[in-house]
Amino acid sequence: MAYKSLGACIQSLEKNGQLIRIHEEVDPYLEMASIQLRAYKKGASAILFEKVKGSEFRALSNLFGDIERSRFLFRDTMEMVQNIALLKKDPLLALKSPLKYISAPKHLYNALPKKVSKRSAGFSETTIDKLPQITCWKNDGGPFITLPIVYTEDVDQPGWIKSNMGMYRIQLGGNDYIQNEEIGLHYQIHRGIGVHQSKANSKDEPLKVSIFVGGPPALTFSAVMPLPEGMPEFAFAGMLGGKRMRYFKEDGYTVSADADFVITGEVFPHDVKPEGPFGDHLGYYSLKHDFPVMKVHKVYHKKDAIWPFTVVGRPPQEDTSFGAMIHELAGDTIQMELPGVKAVHAVDAAGVHPLLFAIGSERYTPYVKERYPAEILTQANHILGFGQMSLAKFLFIAAEEDNKALNIDDEQAFVQHILERVNWERDLHFYTKTSIDTLDYSGEGLNTGSKVVIAAAGNKCRILAHTFESTNSKPEGITNIKVVAPGILAISCTAFDTYKKAGVEMESWANSLKEYLGEQVNTWPLLLLCDDASFVAETYNNFLWSTFTRANPSHDIYGIDSFTSHKHWGCNGSLMIDTRIKPNHAPPLVLDEAIEKRVDVLFANHSELSKL
Repeated sequence: MAYKSLGACIQSLEKNGQLIRIHEEVDPYLEMASIQLRAYKKGASAILFEKVKGSEFRALSNLFGDIERSRFLFRDTMEMVQNIALLKKDPLLALKSPLKYISAPKHLYNALPKKVSKRSAGFSETTIDKLPQITCWKNDGGPFITLPIVYTEDVDQPGWIKSNMGMYRIQLGGNDYIQNEEIGLHYQIHRGIGVHQSKANSKDEPLKVSIFVGGPPALTFSAVMPLPEGMPEFAFAGMLGGKRMRYFKEDGYTVSADADFVITGEVFPHDVKPEGPFGDHLGYYSLKHDFPVMKVHKVYHKKDAIWPFTVVGRPPQEDTSFGAMIHELAGDTIQMELPGVKAVHAVDAAGVHPLLFAIGSERYTPYVKERYPAEILTQANHILGFGQMSLAKFLFIAAEEDNKALNIDDEQAFVQHILERVNWERDLHFYTKTSIDTLDYSGEGLNTGSKVVIAAAGNKCRILAHTFESTNSKPEGITNIKVVAPGILAISCTAFDTYKKAGVEMESWANSLKEYLGEQVNTWPLLLLCDDASFVAETYNNFLWSTFTRANPSHDIYGIDSFTSHKHWGCNGSLMIDTRIKPNHAPPLVLDEAIEKRVDVLFANHSELSKL
């Protein structure tokens, strides 16, 4: 369906029973976010807020909150977009299956943005303070745009062909920003806008930035789609949306004629101000740091413009559905980009970037009697050098030859497969003092931390225990032990103090746990030293979240009978991960009780929300 606007999309959703209207006035400070969090959790339709306190504009949330709804939005173009992605990698496919690709030229034509006049776009102008000032979490530094489409061009090769569109959060007010004149632009490493700003800085020129908000769903989705090198997101939006994206030029800025709102402005070289805090997708606040300031030029809006937004927090949230849709659209291209790699899964429950699962292949050594990780280590390096996957801290990779039916999306089964085969003496491979996600505070500083590859190939070397019992007294400093899953124990222990003290503690616990577990030690290959074992073991998602968002591999991995041989670290017994909260960690996100009570009332009295 080629939606001409977000309004047309909303009409289609309502016609198909996928829209809920809230007519009561709602507060953009925490209340709208709370409604969205609860609506997503309950599997609600898209939510249209008719009256936003302090703004004349309506707002929309949960548009992409369900994978089925995303498929519905792009129902007429999804298959062909998948085919074109494959065709780009292997043009011979068109000769092998011509009927499958016969409509490709039409979709490629839609990839060409169309230049129009400003008058035809029908824009009026407003100011930043008139926009919905949505604040999602109580310690946020101010209101943010959470679904921005940030458009920039290459200063050496201006125009849409070398353009970049990305979803980088925008702080509208608060901190030291001058109201209506300045906004904060936060982008992380490995983002296309960084290349554009670096080029502008080298010329001592400001970078012109256009921020689109709203418009056809394809415009928003394209900003988060990881595309092959050389394919502009603006062009992809036309293919996915089934219509050419329209734009006009004014004062040197590219303005989307299809967006509901557009903010234009400049980022001057080395002009930064503190941005944040902001409740982010790892389930914690990203803290206040210096990021580029954008000097506002103009703020445009359509008549009856609608402000889309989302809320990020501990997964799963609406961005989980983004990830699922990206996976569907990418199709089989991952195997073309990474030879030998059969599948990669970014684990949403762990905040996406901290933890990757992968299935590779051991193709070149069929004559080896006792198999061990070989080619999959090369594939692991490819994965950790590929786009945003390079931000991962933990990569678990298995060889498909050991189990052709292994499902990478079955997270518990995949981890069990690894733990049954991994050799802690051999199969741990560390990368120290390297880059990690900007939003991850488990490392030594902003963007700085470590990685570890855990590779498993070959026959099972242990049987995992499912239940735990011991009549021995617990080691000193350990108060509770819970089974998380086969082979995994969560162990409550003394709170973290300093890394110097932690090293002594973990060595002591390694010795005492070896004695405490006795003959069971090989059946529990993974031990999690934590603050609250009951919480970690309550759900598998709790385990994934608390373990992999709170651990820095080089600092927090220990082991029973550990050793270092020729700079290789390993252990003969169980692997131990210190998942306790550290002083350098960011605080977790907590809902506001007063706001929750107000939302309780709204849900109870709303004709549709009360049924969820």
